Amino acid sequence: MAWIQTVDAADATGIVKEEYDAALERAGQLYNIVKLLSVRPKSMRPFIELYIAIMFDEDSPLSRMQREMIATVVSKVNECHY
Repeated sequence: MAWIQTVDAADATGIVKEEYDAALERAGQLYNIVKLLSVRPKSMRPFIELYIAIMFDEDSPLSRMQREMIATVVSKVNECHY
């Protein structure tokens, strides 16, 4: 498995700190995907905004459960283990 140096929450500043704080507020924890995004701070916010728009859009014809199931299947197909 690859290992990528990410920004630790205690060392986060600027955009990374703002997004870490928002992630903690949203989910109560800091998931690895958010930490991974810390490597490219300029891409971090747009990626998270896209994720939120896709997964939490109340106008979507798919339910939140259906979207989560699709994400699970895609992760399995991509051999993502978490």
